[in-house]
Amino acid sequence: MDMTLEVIQLPVSDMDRAKDFYANQVGFSVDVDREVMPGVRIVQLTPPGSGCSVNLGEGVPNPTGTPKPGTYHGLQLVVADIKKAHAELTARGVDVSDPQQYAPDDGGTFMYFTDPDGNGWAVQEYRKRAEQPLHELLAEQHSG
Repeated sequence: MDMTLEVIQLPVSDMDRAKDFYANQVGFSVDVDREVMPGVRIVQLTPPGSGCSVNLGEGVPNPTGTPKPGTYHGLQLVVADIKKAHAELTARGVDVSDPQQYAPDDGGTFMYFTDPDGNGWAVQEYRKRAEQPLHELLAEQHSG
C-alpha cells in the first residue's frame, strides 16, 4: 500500500500574518484560502516543486488534539543551491541563518529559520535535486 505525505497542519496564531510570511517571504504558492464551512477557514500553501503542502487552519476540529502555535520544529525544505536560496530568502526579509556545512557530502549543508510564531524550519542543500527532482526519482521507482 502506497502512502504519501501531502499536507502538514501547521499551528499558527494569526492566519493572515502566516499566509503573508509563507507566500510573500518564503515563496510558497497559495493553493486555497477559503471558508470551507461556517467558522472554518483553510489556507493551504505549497513550496515550489513540492508534493507536500502546509495547511493553516482556523476552527478546524481535530480529534487527536490541537497543537499550539510555534511548537513544530524539524520541518525541512530541500534546495539544489543553498547559497541561492539563502540570498532569495534574505532578500524577501526572512531571518535565515547562514548555511552550515556539517559534512562534505551532498546533503550535508543546512540553514534554519522560524515563522512568526516560532515554528522551526531547516533548509537542506541536496545538489543532486537539480538534475534529479525527487518526484521524478519516485516515478522511476514505481514504474520499474
